Amino acid sequence: MKQPTEHPLQAQTRRHFFQDCGVGLGKIALASLLTQELAADTPALPAFRLPIKARRIIYLFQAGAPSQLDLFDYKPKLKELEGKPLPPSVIKGQRYAFIRRDAAVLGPRFKFARHGKCGAELSDRLPHLAKIVDDIAIVKTVNTNLFNHAPAQLFMNSGSGIPGRPSMGSWLSYGIGAEADDLPAFVVLKSGGGLSGGASLWSSGFLPSEHQGVPFRSDGEPILHVNNPDGVDTKAQRDSLDLVRDLNRSRLKTVGDPEIAARIDAYEMAYRMQTRAPELMNFKEEKKETLELYGAKPGNTGATFANNCLLARRLAERGVRFIQVYHQGWDAHTNVEGNVKDNARKTDQASAALVQDLKQRGMLDDTLVIWGGEFGRTPMVESNVVLGRNKGRDHHPQAFTVWLAGGGIKQGITLGRTDDLGFHITEDPVNVHDLHATILRQMGIDHQRLSFRFRGLDFRLTGVEDQKPVRKLLS
Repeated sequence: MKQPTEHPLQAQTRRHFFQDCGVGLGKIALASLLTQELAADTPALPAFRLPIKARRIIYLFQAGAPSQLDLFDYKPKLKELEGKPLPPSVIKGQRYAFIRRDAAVLGPRFKFARHGKCGAELSDRLPHLAKIVDDIAIVKTVNTNLFNHAPAQLFMNSGSGIPGRPSMGSWLSYGIGAEADDLPAFVVLKSGGGLSGGASLWSSGFLPSEHQGVPFRSDGEPILHVNNPDGVDTKAQRDSLDLVRDLNRSRLKTVGDPEIAARIDAYEMAYRMQTRAPELMNFKEEKKETLELYGAKPGNTGATFANNCLLARRLAERGVRFIQVYHQGWDAHTNVEGNVKDNARKTDQASAALVQDLKQRGMLDDTLVIWGGEFGRTPMVESNVVLGRNKGRDHHPQAFTVWLAGGGIKQGITLGRTDDLGFHITEDPVNVHDLHATILRQMGIDHQRLSFRFRGLDFRLTGVEDQKPVRKLLS
């Protein structure tokens, strides 16, 4: 018996469709958002359009979790109670990574003072940030439900503590694309050591791989092996790339795998970056005053946070959409005083300089700068003879501090309060997904409409809960 002929569309997979339609998933997402913007101009349709306040983001991620109690959230009551356990009513039902719940209180290790017209209270470890407090918004009540580094870092970066989800930069690359055609939409810079969350922190997850973050180095070649080896001139390289491209296109036509298209794009981007990268890394064109402002030193061996902040500004100028600057080292399980001194010395000047520099160049209004880690540190001391720990602080997800600047964020405000012990939030809680919704909103995106269907589910950066942008932060 003759079998019925299969209709061509029955053999068409979703991957084949997106390849053959000649558009691509990222462009479909962009077209969808633009269609919604057009619909907003039609009175008969719902207004989906959101005003664009920020065109790019520089996220200064402080991995390891800075101690908010020694930098931003001054609690004199802790000094008064130092050496005594917290009341059982405060710590009831709480979980910790290393310490016992009845651990003794550890008071703030540094002096605090008020600064600027806004009167923001800061530790004396942040003298440079103190000069720009009227330009930033300090949020003391960010909270998370994850209390170990890797999942908490993943949650802050991707909206989920599970590896395999797209990072925030990938969502933005997918949703609104790149401004520059010779640099990636999403660039990653690192200093201070390895990250608990690893490369998953800038992964594209189930989005097409063209949207993943591209790690750059802040010294020498930004990406290894981008330049031609000896004996290979530009023509030979172009001929080789054309041959590889043609072979990949042939394979793409046969199997319709969008990852092949992403590979073609990656080769072409690398080729275009060969002319852009040397100019990008040339700090010699920067004024001496600018280098001194950041504390940057061109030609240093190894990445520094200062160099990365300056490079982030240069990337922002050249159209990179999302610049993720990681600094690892804030995990103060022992000697929290020494840890905060060391890391504040490495990061305070450059963080403040970035805001000042962007402001001087007229870029701060449409550049959103974010500073913060994955959780906070406990009011109780961590001491463990076996592990060699003394006068440290454990992980504290209940409340920690993040500050933001530019991109339509209110200036000179401090949002949220914690109790006298710095333990629980008493006013204006901000969970991680609320923060993500706020960031997307400033980029002109309704966080509930930027989604991607994967394995039958519609995923979003902000999850499925009813999250809302933090209106009190918006100017």
